Amino acid sequence: MATVVVVLAALLLVPPAIGALTGGGDGTQLKGLRMLVPNAPGGGYDVTARAASKAMEDTGITGPVEVFNLPGAGGTVGLGRTVNEAGNDKLAMSMGLGVVGSVYSNKSPATLAETTPIARLTEESEIVVVPKDSPYRTLGQLVDAWKANPGRVPVGGGSSPGGPDHLAPMLMAKGVGLEPKRVNYVAYDGGGELLASVLGGKVAFGVSGLGEFADQVDAGELRVLAVTAGERVPGVDAPTLKQSGVDLEFTNWRGIVAPPGLSPEGRQRMEQAFDDLRRSPEWAEVLKTNNWQDAYQPGDQFGEFLRSENDRVAGVLTELGLT
Repeated sequence: MATVVVVLAALLLVPPAIGALTGGGDGTQLKGLRMLVPNAPGGGYDVTARAASKAMEDTGITGPVEVFNLPGAGGTVGLGRTVNEAGNDKLAMSMGLGVVGSVYSNKSPATLAETTPIARLTEESEIVVVPKDSPYRTLGQLVDAWKANPGRVPVGGGSSPGGPDHLAPMLMAKGVGLEPKRVNYVAYDGGGELLASVLGGKVAFGVSGLGEFADQVDAGELRVLAVTAGERVPGVDAPTLKQSGVDLEFTNWRGIVAPPGLSPEGRQRMEQAFDDLRRSPEWAEVLKTNNWQDAYQPGDQFGEFLRSENDRVAGVLTELGLT
């Protein structure tokens, strides 16, 4: 009997598995979760959603998660779907800075203020890339050609006007003395479409998140001319914009929102699931693999951040004369 008591006492001292915080393996885990990606496969929101879903499944935080793409209008088609699913506590949308800008550029009837903020997850540097056979070997060479004839040096981005892949080159243009309105920006619906255009030479250079192009950079298919972060990125053989003479620092972020009108219990379950995710070793490995920085904020803090980003993006678009 004494042995049984000791064993039980020891078990009580063992902390619960991460999945148990949302129900774990006792049949009450978060089941039936669907993750909406508001752009085409291959983009940053898509990579984030699929990596997060797999990590949550592997740790038992959730049951199987269905990830589906609903692209269109820079992410605002998916945003509209999310807003229209009021009360659905089994739907989450992967999103980020691009959707903030797209609400403005596409005059979206649905806004992020209508959603339920769940968590900010990551932050990452943007990169300036050219195909391996590009004549531009340095950012300085690219900037010289860009300033001489901006119409002949198109830049591609995986976001609509107002998104990170658009704001970064526009702010770069301003930083080198090129009027942003003269920039020939070609918008693609996500990093997958952008990648094909950069590799195919349809644009002179591309600007996108590092994680989206990491495989092609490692394979030598793309050359990174600069990173937009304030410091050099480990494992990436490229200077910062500032080191290349452009006085600019810029980072992108991604997070999760849910439909409006969730019950307190439904919202708590969703927030807890993503809090459990960010503390899991599986998610730590995802961050390392994709060169993402942990930028976690829980729901209420993320909501405040979203409001400040909304104001910031509106101000930048107005300042650049792009609204």
